[in-house]
Amino acid sequence: MVLPFVAMIFAFNYIPLFGWIYAFFDYRPGIPLSESSFEGLKYFRLVFEDKEQLINVLVNTLVLGFLSILASPLSVIFAILLNETASGKFRKAVQTLTTLPNFISFIIVYSLATALFSSGGLLNELLMKLHWIQEPTNVMANPEAAWLFQTAVSVWKGLGFGSIVYLAAIAGIDTELFDAAKVDGAGRLQRIVHITVPEIMPTFFVLTLLAVAGILSNNFEQYFVFYNSLVSGKVETLDYYVYRMGIATGDIPFGTAVGMAKSIVSIALLFSLNALSRKIRGQSVFQERGANGEKGFFPDVRYF
Repeated sequence: MVLPFVAMIFAFNYIPLFGWIYAFFDYRPGIPLSESSFEGLKYFRLVFEDKEQLINVLVNTLVLGFLSILASPLSVIFAILLNETASGKFRKAVQTLTTLPNFISFIIVYSLATALFSSGGLLNELLMKLHWIQEPTNVMANPEAAWLFQTAVSVWKGLGFGSIVYLAAIAGIDTELFDAAKVDGAGRLQRIVHITVPEIMPTFFVLTLLAVAGILSNNFEQYFVFYNSLVSGKVETLDYYVYRMGIATGDIPFGTAVGMAKSIVSIALLFSLNALSRKIRGQSVFQERGANGEKGFFPDVRYF
């Protein structure tokens, strides 16, 4: 049953790696690669020549990535609150309503944000009628609020879906721990602080490490639809930079070189954080042997 999905991952994630060869040739669309001149590391050098643009793109990528990581505990808090809700029907309704945004296209999210937050949107109309503001403000075109606004959109879209893993981790906690705590007179808050939180911290730690390792890969779709000339200097991340240089301007070798560099750095971050986890916690994010003793790297399923 898993073979079709393995085939899809191989087709869309591994076969395209052969396209990295374009970073070493002066390739132009319509001209066969065999007729393109070999340039070696020319385009990798060009990546670092435009330092001002590269620094701005890296700052945007890292800041937006770190803001998303800083907001990740919200999923833990939300999962704990859902788990402590007494009404099962209310819990299921809230979980369904908060999970649905994850499956909504960013194009629809952009349309909703425009209807709410644009100069002629619902929020401005309401605030002006209440005489709380004199002139409408467009937060979507405000570069000073771009980072926080994009982070808020990401949190709204992924909060419910991100809490599913933590709800599963909470469901896996031995109920005898809670029963023993009740017998000892521990209240609900004490059970949360001393049992629930410590038991789900390994899951949070692993997911946070993976998020840090993938910090250079932001939500391209989100920044693509929210991109405009007023906030371009704040939302142009590495993925969007690769798209703009490789697709929009047609400089495929340069865009490929940037994408390669990003992938290599991301892999290095992943293995570095895995080594850091092994040193600090005594165990790595990925086991060096599988359940049957086979060699390789496997996710530590004890945390999922």
